Amino acid sequence: MDRLIYTALSAMDAAMHRQRAIANNLSNASTPGFRKEVFAVLPATLRNTPDGSWVEARALARGNVRGADMAGGKINATGQPLDIAVDGNALIAFQAPGGVGEVYSRRGDLRVAPSGLLENGEGLPVLGEDGTPITTPPGFALSIAPDGAVLARDPAAPAIEPPETIGRIKLVSPEGSQLVKGIDSFLKVPDGAGGSGVLPPDPTARVTPGALEASNVETAETLVAMIDAQRAFEQRAKIIRTAGELDEAASRLMSLR
Repeated sequence: MDRLIYTALSAMDAAMHRQRAIANNLSNASTPGFRKEVFAVLPATLRNTPDGSWVEARALARGNVRGADMAGGKINATGQPLDIAVDGNALIAFQAPGGVGEVYSRRGDLRVAPSGLLENGEGLPVLGEDGTPITTPPGFALSIAPDGAVLARDPAAPAIEPPETIGRIKLVSPEGSQLVKGIDSFLKVPDGAGGSGVLPPDPTARVTPGALEASNVETAETLVAMIDAQRAFEQRAKIIRTAGELDEAASRLMSLR
């Protein structure tokens, strides 16, 4: 009975985490550049005994987000000068929430904050190739070049004068890099992965100005997955109820002896 309950409880825990991942995907179906979470269930740990055999540790199997599906989303033209869609598999580097470290995303709906910092729709500062946030001059007309350069034009300057380059967005390549996706939906270099914890800029990366990449979440498919995960949770709960009923029936039989 104990084995049956642990098995069902472990499956319920995994189903609950799967529902969380699916719900997060569904809530970001319209978020530009979002990469849907890939869920995985890890088996329960086995414990090695002194005689060399393996025994069950009575531990729950762990369900968590394994990573992100990096399949591309649809590119939609917006005509906005600060919107960018990243070409290929490159990622945009942003300052991590809290101001320490870097996170990576494909979200390119950029804007200028009241402080003058260039940020995306989530309010994360865009990093330049030197690893510091890009600051824009007040009153200048901004645009972004295909190589990620941020261009600023003084409205008072002659029309024939070229715009000034005030920085270049740090674009990185995920190829050959160890990245993880956290519960905050950002891609980052995991702790203990070695190196400086950040990815170097990729000088060959390019962007498409005036466009945004849509999320790669398929809404209908995700809704079906949510229903499936909910049914799986309910089935495991029913197994636990059945185990309780069997245990009560066995106790009554024992009391009749």
